[in-house]
Amino acid sequence: MNKNLLPIFTAALLAACAPTAKAPVATTPAPPAETVATPAAPTWSQQADAFLKSYSAEYQRLYTASAEAEWRSNTHIVAGDTANAGATARANERMAAFTGSVQNIQRLRELLEHKAELSDLQVKQLQTALYNAANSPQTIADVVKARIKAETQQTEKLYGFDYKYQGKSVTTNDLDELLRRETNPLKRQQIWEASKAIGPTLKVGLLNLRDLRNQTVQALGYPDYFSYQASDYGMSREEMMTLVRKINEELRPLYRELHTYARYELAKKYKQKQVPDYLPASWLPNRWGQDWSAMVDVKGLNLDPVLAKKGAEWQVQQAERFYQSLGFPALPPVFYEKSSLYPLPKGAAYKKNNHASAWHMDLQNDVRSLMSVEGNTEWYETTHHELGHIYYYLTYTNPDVPVLLRGGANRAYHEAMGSLMGLAATQKPFLAGLGLVDPNAKTDQTQTLLKEALNYAVFIPFASGVMSEWENSFYADKLPADQLNARWWELAKQYQGIVPPAGRGEQYLDPATKTHINDDPAQYYDYALSYVILFQLHDHISKNILKQDPHATNYYGSKEVGAFLADIMRPGASKDWRTVLKEKTGEDLSARAMVEYFQPLMAYLKQQNKGRKYTM
Repeated sequence: MNKNLLPIFTAALLAACAPTAKAPVATTPAPPAETVATPAAPTWSQQADAFLKSYSAEYQRLYTASAEAEWRSNTHIVAGDTANAGATARANERMAAFTGSVQNIQRLRELLEHKAELSDLQVKQLQTALYNAANSPQTIADVVKARIKAETQQTEKLYGFDYKYQGKSVTTNDLDELLRRETNPLKRQQIWEASKAIGPTLKVGLLNLRDLRNQTVQALGYPDYFSYQASDYGMSREEMMTLVRKINEELRPLYRELHTYARYELAKKYKQKQVPDYLPASWLPNRWGQDWSAMVDVKGLNLDPVLAKKGAEWQVQQAERFYQSLGFPALPPVFYEKSSLYPLPKGAAYKKNNHASAWHMDLQNDVRSLMSVEGNTEWYETTHHELGHIYYYLTYTNPDVPVLLRGGANRAYHEAMGSLMGLAATQKPFLAGLGLVDPNAKTDQTQTLLKEALNYAVFIPFASGVMSEWENSFYADKLPADQLNARWWELAKQYQGIVPPAGRGEQYLDPATKTHINDDPAQYYDYALSYVILFQLHDHISKNILKQDPHATNYYGSKEVGAFLADIMRPGASKDWRTVLKEKTGEDLSARAMVEYFQPLMAYLKQQNKGRKYTM
C-alpha cells in the first residue's frame, strides 16, 4: 500500500548557474535574460482536493474488500472453520492500517488547521476521515489488531451458538415464535431462559472488547468509546445522555399507562390471580421486552394468514413495488443476485446471522440485504424497513456526495427512514389498497393505536433507557465485571418496569444476548432517536403533503411523498442533520409528534386502568 498518498508540494526554484571564467566583452548589447516564473505553491484547498481524491479511492477499495469479507462471515458460518474469520480479520486490519495510518492522521490534522481556507464539504470529509482514524489509529497498531481479531471471534460465537429448547436445537426465530404464542407461564420461562443461554459464553470476550475499544479511541483523545460514538452526532456523551433522558421523560406518562395495562392483561391471559408489581421478563412476547405489540390482535388487521399464503418472496417484491410507486427506481439486479433473503434450508451445513440488516457493499450500487424472511407480519414490516436503508444508500450514491459522506444525515436517520416505511406499510388504508385487508372490515381504531404504542412507545425506555444507560456505564464508567448483570436488571426495572422471572446472578450476562452490545456497540440510542424522527417525518407527510389523518394514511403512489423523502436522502451526510430536520419539518428534534400521535390512546388506557395499582 502506498502510504505517501499525498506528495508534499514544494515549489521548484529554478536558478541559472553563472560561469566561473570571464566571458569576452560583447560589442552589441545582449538581449535581456528571460524571466522564469516560479510556479505558485498549491493552495490549501488544492492540497485538500488532491489528498481527498487519493484517500477516497483507497478508502473505497478497502471498504469494499472488508464488506465482502464481513458478508461471508455473516452468511456462511461453519462450526470449527476459522477461514472466514481469518479473512475478515485480515481485510479489516488492512482497512484499519490505512484509515488509522500515522501519515494520514498527521496530514488530516495539518489540513484541518487551515479549515478557514477550505470549503465546508472538504472540512466535513476531512473530519469524517479523522473520526474513522480514531477507530483504528496505527500509533497503537497492536491494540487495533487485537480488537479486530476479538470482534471477529465474538461475532462467530454470537451467530454460531446452538440454542436448545426441550432438548432440541432451535433458531432465534423459533424462540421468538414460541414467546408470541405460548400461554403457560412455566414453559414461557423455560423458553426465555433458553434465549439467554448464550450470555455466559460472551462475557470474557465482551470485557476484553471494552478495554480494546476504549484504548483504541483514547489514542486520539476521546475519553471512552461511548463518547467517541456520540461525537458522530456532533455531541458530547453528556449531551447525548441528556437528550435520551429527555425523550424518556416526554414519553413516561404514556409508558406508565401501557405498563399498568400490560401487567393486568397478561396476568389475566396467563391465569395468574396475583398481578405482579413489575412485569416478569418471560411474560412479554419479546426476548428483551422491547416490543409488546404481539399482545394485541386487531380484528380485520391480522395479516399473518394472508401473508403466509403469499409467501416470503412476494413480501420482498411488494416492498420494492412500494418504493417504486413513490418514484424510486427498481432495485439493481445485484440486490436479488447476491442478497441472503430467506431462512437456510433445514439441515444446511452452515448457519447464518438471522438478524435483519442492509449492506452498502462498495459505496456504489452493490446493495444487499441479509434477512430470513418468512410470510408473517413481523417480516413484512422488517422487509419494508430494510429496503428503506437500501433506497437511502442508492439515493445518496450520486456525484454530489463524496464517497466519505455516503451515510445517513446521522445514524438515526437511516433507521428513521426504514421504520417510517414500516409504519406506513402497516396502516389500514395502505393495506386495503393492496388488497391485504378488506377495506369495509370494521377495525377498532383504538386497538390499532394500542398495537402501535406497544411497538413504538414501549421501545423507547429499552433503547434510550436500558441499552444506552448500560453501555454508558460499561464504557464510560468502567462498570465492574461483577456488576454487569445486576446493573442491567436495575435499569430494566427503572426504565421498563421489568424484572427477571428468577434470580439472574453474575454467572449470566443477559445484556450480551442483545447482538448490538457485541457487534454494534455504544450506539443503540440511534434507534430511539430514529423513532422520534420517524414520527416527526410522518406527522409532516400526513398533515402537510397527504392531508390525511396520521393514524390512517396511504403513502402508496404519492410522488410528492417520494420527492420529500428523496430530498432528505440525497445529501447523505454532507448536510448537518439538525439543519435537514429543521428545513424539512420546521422543528428541532422533539418527541412532540410521537406524544401527539398516541394522545387519543391515553383516555382509553386511563379508563382501562381505573382502580388498578400503578407501580411506575
